[in-house]
Order: sequence, then C-alpha cells, then structure tokens
Amino acid sequence: MRPEALQLLGATLLGVSQAREWQFSHVLGSSAAQKPLGGLADDDVDILYGSQFNGLTTYARVPYVNCLSDDGAEGNKYDIAVLGAPFDTGVTARPGARYGPQGIRASSQRKSADAGWSVYTGKNALKSWATVVDCGDVPLTVLDNNYALAQLTKGHKIVSGRKAANESYSTTPRIIALGGDHTTTLPALRSVYQHWGQVSVIHFDSHIDTWRPSVLGGGISDYAGLNHGTFLHIAHEEGLIRNSSIHAGIRGPVMRPKGDLRNDERCGFERLTARDIDRFGTAGIASRIRDRVSGGPVYISVDIDVLDPAFAPATGTPEPGGWTTRELLAILDGLTGLDVVGADVVEVAPAYDTRGETTTLAAAEVVWSLLELMIETPVKSLADRASSQ
Repeated sequence: MRPEALQLLGATLLGVSQAREWQFSHVLGSSAAQKPLGGLADDDVDILYGSQFNGLTTYARVPYVNCLSDDGAEGNKYDIAVLGAPFDTGVTARPGARYGPQGIRASSQRKSADAGWSVYTGKNALKSWATVVDCGDVPLTVLDNNYALAQLTKGHKIVSGRKAANESYSTTPRIIALGGDHTTTLPALRSVYQHWGQVSVIHFDSHIDTWRPSVLGGGISDYAGLNHGTFLHIAHEEGLIRNSSIHAGIRGPVMRPKGDLRNDERCGFERLTARDIDRFGTAGIASRIRDRVSGGPVYISVDIDVLDPAFAPATGTPEPGGWTTRELLAILDGLTGLDVVGADVVEVAPAYDTRGETTTLAAAEVVWSLLELMIETPVKSLADRASSQ
C-alpha cells in the first residue's frame, strides 16, 4: 500500500476513534450516587448492603435464623423455613447428597427479595405475607443412620413447632427441606403428620421408592431396610400418607415385574411415567396430579433425578429419558392452589455436576417454585382449626 494511502487510512481511523471517544468525567456530577475514585471517608462506604456476595450463604439470601436453638429463634419468627438435611448414607448408588444443601444455596444467590419478581406472574415470593428464613442444616452424625435420622426428626419437630410470624394465616410454620438423599423425606412426613394429619404425596422421581424393606436392603438387617428406596413404604406403614398419592416422572426399573407395582398401589400411589408427558403435555400432567390429590393437605417431594441427566447429572441414581427443567417447572406452576404443607428437593450430589453447575441451578429454581406454591396458598394446621372451634 502506498504511503499516501496509509496516511489517509490512519486519518480516517483516527477520526472515527476521536468521534466515538468517551471518557469518565473527573468532576463530580449532579448524581448523588456518583463518587470520585479514591479519597472516600469511612462514613461514605457501605459494607452492609448492596451486593449478593456478602455474609453467610443462605437460600436466596434470606435471613439466617438458628431455628434449632431457643436463644437463636427468640424474636425471629418465621412462616416458611428452609432447612438442610445433609444425609446420604441411605443410598444404593452414588453418595454425595450430603453436600446438596450447600450446592443448592450457592446456586440460589441470583435470587433475592429485591430481584425475585416473576416475569410470568408479576409476583415476588419474598415480598408477600410470609416471613421466609434459612435455618441452616440440622447437625447429623455421619456414622449412625438411626441416630442421624432421629436427629433430623427432632430438627423438623423443633422448627415446625415454633409459633409462626403471621398467625393470621397460620400459627404453624412450614418447611422446605434441602436434601440429602431421599431417606430424609421420612422425618419430614412424620413432622407434617403432627401438624396437618395424613397427607397426599406428590412424588417427582424416576423411581417408585415404595419397595418393601425385605426387597431393598432389609434382607440383611432392619437397619439397612430404611433407605432412599423404601421410605414411602415405611411412611405408608406408619399411617403418615393418604391413599391418594401419586408419582410423576417414573421410568426407572423395578426389582420384581409385578410385586413391586402391586405394593406401590397398596401404598396408595398412582403413577405417571416420564413418557406420559409426550401424550398429555405439561398441562395434562399437572391436571392429573391435581385430580389425584385435591381435597386435603399435600406434601411435594422432588428427587432431582426426575430430570433427564442432560439437565441434572449430579445425582445418585440418574436415569436417561427424563423431563427437562422447563417441563418440571411448568408442571409445578400448574399445581398452584393446592394445600402444600411441606416440600423438599433431594438427591442433589454436587460432586457429579457440570462446571456450569447445571444440577444445583435447576434444584435452586425448583425450590423457588415450591416456595411460590406455599406462599400462594396458606394452609390452616390442626392447631389452627382446634383454636377456632
């Protein structure tokens, strides 16, 4: 290229650069929020608010309350509590769900009271009638399942046994539990039974989890018979659940071709398989769930393996052929109006997740959907009804 052409090109580029050049002003403008760099006095610096990267990591940055301690809970009433259950020694496949509560909380940090408005409903679960807190995790021993589950049962009892913040809706707070393997749902069901009586369970899972203990684990000992595949059978035997419960997303194999499904029905469950969504769509799945459980208190348990491993690889027993995250969230939205008295998201094992934290992000969003359902429909407990008579 000729020197004259290079000079012309340089001049042209320089002109463009100069025409578009923009610099930060060094003069304090009219905005009170604009501060010059450096030279700030301590009184002008706020270290309490204004960032999601501060303080303890709680679910959706809600306040932390030590709900297990009388001193910690004093003066800190709540209507809905997030409670971690770091337990994973009831699994038959990959462990790791004891880290699930931490992973779900970490992936929920994009949510908060100031950034929680839904583009679908225009509502914000953290700006409503309900006070929502994170109670942290129940301290669970890692060497004795019986003792650990007794600890978790007591934790649920204490957290749900305190007086709610807004007693005009209910005097009994509700719990959303973060698992932990699916065994942790049994203590939760024992707790809700004390406050609401028998419940219909909406069980999102790829497996039925109603196996007899003698079939899955119990052939060795009673200790082994309580696990993440038998807890619903045991809940039925204890009289905790109604015969109007339902599975959704089932696709995992059974151990006996007929006996397992007969026992499943005896435990009060109908089944919607993963492939039923191809026939009915998300709205049809939600409608069938509603028809099955309407008319009484409901407990929703979400095993993250209801999702296809493409969307939730970080779980103990992944099964190909599951639902997408969007499909599950749409189905949950379709359950608005049900009397949800408790819920959980379980079997999240972050060690197997992608670098993008696909599974924990999905789990955190599912928890948010469950929170929305519970806030949308307050439910009177047995104590509420007794006091009104």
